[in-house]
Amino acid sequence: MQNALLVGVSSQMALQRELDVIANNMANVSTTGFKGRSTRFEEYLMPTASADTFSGADRRLSYVIDQGTTLDLGQGAIEPDGNPTHVAIQGEAFFSVQTPQGVRFTRNGAFEVSAQGNLVTSDGYAVQGEGGPITINPQETGLSIGQDGTVSTNLGVRGRVKLVTFANPQSLSNAGANLYASTAQPQPAGIKGRLESGALEKSNVKPVLEMTRLMDVNRTYAMVSSVITRLDDLRGTAIRRLADVA
Repeated sequence: MQNALLVGVSSQMALQRELDVIANNMANVSTTGFKGRSTRFEEYLMPTASADTFSGADRRLSYVIDQGTTLDLGQGAIEPDGNPTHVAIQGEAFFSVQTPQGVRFTRNGAFEVSAQGNLVTSDGYAVQGEGGPITINPQETGLSIGQDGTVSTNLGVRGRVKLVTFANPQSLSNAGANLYASTAQPQPAGIKGRLESGALEKSNVKPVLEMTRLMDVNRTYAMVSSVITRLDDLRGTAIRRLADVA
């Protein structure tokens, strides 16, 4: 009976983790370039006991192990907005930006020109060009960003936005502020990514699907909780009856 309770608790812990992931997805439905995540679980079979005193073979117990989350790299809807500093990625690429914690990666192309003349993200992080940071003087006009990331003004080419890809994008970890961190070395995107100027990629989270998942998790959690409660009551009853003096 104790093992059954532990199995139920392991299921509840896994469901709590899934609920956290769903909540984060729902909170970022309107976040530019956000990529949703889904949970991955694995069945863990408890090894059998090795004692020779048992009359019969032990029954294998199946627990639930949280194996992390999977990043949904599906393309989000691209919506034009006419802003020349805004760009959306079509393909598998990521922007490379410089943060106080080091280089990070994002799909959020809501760029702007800072007071210092640097091309930065909406959070103020410098957008990395293939030759370093991209700087635009206040006197320059006619700013545009081409499909290949080339940044031009009335004075000519000012740089080229750096686009990168990863051999295993699932290794990317969330770093906050819609950024990703990676211990793997990024690779030039090449034909795997191109830009659409004057547009932004919306979140790829599907609210209806997430709400369905949320209801399923709540129902399953309630069911497991009910089973645990009944098992606990049964154990309490058994202990009381065993303690009764005939």
